[in-house]
Amino acid sequence: MRERADPSIGAWARRHRADARRAHAGRGKDGDNGGKQNEKEQDEKKQDGNERHGPGKKPLIILAAVVVLIAVIAFVWWFLTRNQQSTDDAYTDGNAITIAPKVSGYVAKLAINDNVYVHKGQLMVQIDRRDYEAQVEQAQAQLGLALAQLDAAQAQLDIARVQYPAQYQQARAQIETANAQFARAQAEYRRQHAVDARATSQQNIDTADAQQRSARANVMTAEAQLKTASLVPQEIRAAVAAVEQRRQQVNAAEAQLDAAQLNLAWCDVRAPSDGWVTRRNVQYGSFMQAGTSMFSIVTPQVWVTANFKESQLNRMRPGDKVKISVDAYPALKLHGHVDSVQLGSGSRFSAFPAENATGNFVKIVQRVPVKIVIDSGLPADHPLPLGLSVEPTVYLHH
Repeated sequence: MRERADPSIGAWARRHRADARRAHAGRGKDGDNGGKQNEKEQDEKKQDGNERHGPGKKPLIILAAVVVLIAVIAFVWWFLTRNQQSTDDAYTDGNAITIAPKVSGYVAKLAINDNVYVHKGQLMVQIDRRDYEAQVEQAQAQLGLALAQLDAAQAQLDIARVQYPAQYQQARAQIETANAQFARAQAEYRRQHAVDARATSQQNIDTADAQQRSARANVMTAEAQLKTASLVPQEIRAAVAAVEQRRQQVNAAEAQLDAAQLNLAWCDVRAPSDGWVTRRNVQYGSFMQAGTSMFSIVTPQVWVTANFKESQLNRMRPGDKVKISVDAYPALKLHGHVDSVQLGSGSRFSAFPAENATGNFVKIVQRVPVKIVIDSGLPADHPLPLGLSVEPTVYLHH
């Protein structure tokens, strides 16, 4: 059985359909313009709403996140590098030996070239030897003459040691003989003067007088000779001194010979150490003065001189490990250790140290040279030139 529809519901439905037909009819006439106008009004309402509410919270959140991220990165960086000290004021260093001739002369032989490797004792330059060979021969002749004079003086000493004592003994014997002759002449003189004049002659008296005077003179001569002959020790010392003088002349001649031979040896300029020839300033045939720089030899031993700030030295000690990067060779990673710290800043040992006691004082952070020895990472066929920029990083353990 069908139910009857409610009259009130039916009337409401009819009115709603009528209103819908009238609205549709209106949109049919002004549909396009009305729709655009409605969209424009809605956009203006949205803009007005945004202006009233201001910027949103999303940019503030992003800014806070960036700040937190930077703080975390800074903390991690500080934590990882708190036991490290580094500087870019560092350079490779080493021994550069300046080679100069000891003697002057023309270069007769040049056995090196630029940037070549030489070994210790290797002949590099030879100075003309002829002048120095002549000096050696002259010194040898002087030495031979001095040796001959020494032999003669030694022979004279041997003679003096026998001759002078014998002369002394001879002088003593002569004075005894003279005294005996004088005594006999004196006795004859008294006898001739004591006898009667008739028992002798004037000639005998004159002969006795003459013999007395002659005997007295002989005694005086013998006494003088004895005094001279008694200087036997002095005469022997004089002979010994003459021998010593000749011996010193021999020593001087030997020293001159040694100097001449040494100068001859200096004509051959040999390498004092293994290394590379640098800054060559010598040519074949050129005349070189003694002491003039010809070239330098850079030895294979290379280290790093790093000028750290004084505020970086608090915990740095010899033995600390070091990692070294070389600007010229980025792929080369060297490892070493701190060898020593110079006992003085760089400015203290400069040619013109600062006078802080005069004028206005401005504090400047000083730098102190630190020697770093390379332990590993340096190829044998890849030497480092001196003066290259490096950046060492010291790992502190104290």
